Amino acid sequence: MTERLRIALYARVSTSGKLQDPEMQLRELREYATRRGWEIVAEFVDRGVSGTKERRPQLDAMMAMAKRRAVDAVMVWKLDRFARSLKHLVNALADFDALGVAFISLRDNLDLTTPSGRLMFQIIGAMAEFERSLIVERVRAGLHNPDRPGFSSKGNRLGRPRVGVPRAKIERLNREGVSLREIARQVRVSKTTILRALAA
Repeated sequence: MTERLRIALYARVSTSGKLQDPEMQLRELREYATRRGWEIVAEFVDRGVSGTKERRPQLDAMMAMAKRRAVDAVMVWKLDRFARSLKHLVNALADFDALGVAFISLRDNLDLTTPSGRLMFQIIGAMAEFERSLIVERVRAGLHNPDRPGFSSKGNRLGRPRVGVPRAKIERLNREGVSLREIARQVRVSKTTILRALAA
């Protein structure tokens, strides 16, 4: 990279209005870039967009600019303004790393232009991998019971709990000519459950 880095700034606010103004984020980012002697070549702002959204127009445009190698680094105010999840963050940082584009999160003191920042990236990646492996192990442990399909290894039934159906009462009320709606009200189950019990 050249000493005078070409920087793209990204800011996001979840709602539009005076109380949610991206200018505060951008002002701090500009001041930091100026102190470092970096050249700001583009600013991207997503307004009124939730951080959990898969698609964010301005973020997508910034990522496309990074993939064209039109910038040397991307800078955000905080990680939660940029990433929607730990997985998204790790994948995005891996993309930047492969492209040779640095990443800076100002308020989180994460600067991948420095050795300590690159170390932090490795730690974040390791944490994400550890989280994934824990989830996989829990799922496998909970579902592994070849002797009783539909039950966990501890003998617990998987899925929604079944409601006890008083079949004898349903059949008696049905013989007495009570409507399905009234039967369902009395035994506190749905009409579909009543029909299923009668069919069985």
